Amino acid sequence: MGGKVALVTGGTSGIGKAAATALAAMGADVVLVGRNPERGEEAAAEIRARTGGRVDLALADLSSQAEVRALADEFKKRYDRLDVLVNNAGLVQSTRSETVDGLETTFAINHLAPFLLTNLLMDLLKESAPSRVVTVSSEAERWGNIDFDDLQSRKKYRGFPVYGMTKLANIMFTYELAGRLKGTGVTATCMHPGAVNTRFGSDNSGLFTIFFRLFKPFMRTPEQGADTLIWLASSPEVEGVSGRYYSDRKVIEPKKVADDPQARRRLWEESERLTGLKVTA
Repeated sequence: MGGKVALVTGGTSGIGKAAATALAAMGADVVLVGRNPERGEEAAAEIRARTGGRVDLALADLSSQAEVRALADEFKKRYDRLDVLVNNAGLVQSTRSETVDGLETTFAINHLAPFLLTNLLMDLLKESAPSRVVTVSSEAERWGNIDFDDLQSRKKYRGFPVYGMTKLANIMFTYELAGRLKGTGVTATCMHPGAVNTRFGSDNSGLFTIFFRLFKPFMRTPEQGADTLIWLASSPEVEGVSGRYYSDRKVIEPKKVADDPQARRRLWEESERLTGLKVTA
């Protein structure tokens, strides 16, 4: 990974931080994306100390499309290449809320933010080819359904099914992106990290909090959860492999709707509409 540049959203904690640490140790220049400046600088300094690598911090609240756009613009000013984009940031919420853009927060952060950021950085990814886009999904996708008439979950909101819907959207986005990128040298894959003992879900209350506390002793470490992510981001074994969903370094199959070209295309077009971004290629 020497001489390569990797951008990791949600890179200041959990599996994002574990992946960023591994990539920096391999020689990559790593840019962490986080919201909190103190925690972000602390994470970057820790990774530098552990790896001796070049680690920068970019601040952005991915719930705001204006900040996602500013992140992409700032990255392009600071770097002339992007070899690996890791779409890792995500959340699950027990109660419904909306972003500054008036969008349901889980859908906005888990799906629309990586859709927007990836496409805004696509020119740089293509210029840096062979390059990779790796998106963190989840087997929670099996409990999610894409309701195109209610993508904002206004009619009915249940935290975990909505989270599952966004993770299904991650896979559909990856598959559609892979098809659109054929012949460019840019690949798109996604992965399930397993149940990982991180801060994920800790901001919730009620049954969500109880669930995460009960299962923490049985969960993977961030390093274990990040293994497949690191492998997809760096290994020669998967050079050129695109449009696949992995768990424990093995290809797995998602819900059938992910293989439906019409559903994938419709989600892409809805994502364009909701972000105001028309993707030309």
